[in-house]
Amino acid sequence: MSTTEHLSSTGGQDGGRHPRRLRLLVVCVGNHIRSPIAAAVLAAQGGDDVVVRSAGLRYRHVGKGPHSNAVRAAAEHGYDIEDHIAVKVNFRLLEWADTILAMDHTVLDELRATADEHTTPKLRLFLDGEDVHDPWEDAYTAFQNCVAVIERGAARHLP
Repeated sequence: MSTTEHLSSTGGQDGGRHPRRLRLLVVCVGNHIRSPIAAAVLAAQGGDDVVVRSAGLRYRHVGKGPHSNAVRAAAEHGYDIEDHIAVKVNFRLLEWADTILAMDHTVLDELRATADEHTTPKLRLFLDGEDVHDPWEDAYTAFQNCVAVIERGAARHLP
């Protein structure tokens, strides 16, 4: 999907038209590890062609920052997620997105259960047929691996 296929008025003085950026929403369970990392990776790899947001299915981490190991592992790969604040997914975010990326099958199934006929076609797994492992209670190396897996899987979602 190319962002240049969708045009919207800028409302600027020149009255010109500019390509509409692809809107990606990444969803995991808590918006505490995987989805903030994926959002940072997609934003970095997609540049000016994308706008990326992330959210979680649960309230547990809402209003809080990311897991410290996620911050550290992301930083080692050149991504700054330190200022991320977790939010819960809602219908407004689902409507906003052009594509909704679930980090695993369980998240995808739960999103399907809440989506309507307009948002359901936007749903897909971040990885093709695979889950991005949640390193929540794992050793630090699992967080590093999570970032690497997300980096490898990001390009398929970008224009």
